[in-house]
Amino acid sequence: MTPDWSTLDQELEAWQQAGLQLPLWWRDDDATEVTPQLQQLTKTAQRLGLPVHLAIIPRDAQPELAAHLQNTADLIPVVHGWAHKSHAPEGEKKAEFGAHRPVQDMLGEAEAGLERLKSFFGSSLRPMFVPPWNRIAPEILPWMAGLGYCALSTFTPRSRTKAAPGLVQINTHLDPIDWKGSRSLLPEAQLIAQVASQLKDRREGRADTREPYGILTHHLVHDDRIWGFTETLIARLLAGPAVAWTYDERIS
Repeated sequence: MTPDWSTLDQELEAWQQAGLQLPLWWRDDDATEVTPQLQQLTKTAQRLGLPVHLAIIPRDAQPELAAHLQNTADLIPVVHGWAHKSHAPEGEKKAEFGAHRPVQDMLGEAEAGLERLKSFFGSSLRPMFVPPWNRIAPEILPWMAGLGYCALSTFTPRSRTKAAPGLVQINTHLDPIDWKGSRSLLPEAQLIAQVASQLKDRREGRADTREPYGILTHHLVHDDRIWGFTETLIARLLAGPAVAWTYDERIS
């Protein structure tokens, strides 16, 4: 059954009539090596003309991943925690950098992650920290800029421009995967309505219009429905008011 895009199309038309532009970015999590799924992600980004900020797990990153990224401008490396290991007690939501262990231990891992990926990617690595499961203890944030990070990315619209001094917040806003159910695509009508609602909030001043609108994906677990919807949505946005956005801050 073909999804009904009319709600989103009407919102995109309202943006165009108002002369607005939507900075659009793409983050994909959990990369460690070159896989068929990563190859598909690369080709999809090339077709769309929207680079992917690839959140790489430092501890498990493989050297051939660096060679793959050197050959394409469509994948931009960022730091995805350290080992993607949850330290939360049983019964609590998973978190690698939650309030479950000493701050110094977590800062040590965040620094190690940045340094290891710098050794692979050099100046092409962006100093953005993506905590696994999009969760991070607030006690860590004031120290992140001192480690060399300039940006933090989690999920849902940001409540403020900076997470801490020297650390800009650049979140993602739409995840198409039904993690608690089928682990395939969420109902398309639900996703379309969510995007339309989020864009309406921006257009009418209820949300931060300066924050780039972020699509969050996980290439390793995509099926055909997830791939298809993600590409169709991004293409639709780019055909309207959206313009491709990338995080250009470089490692110093």
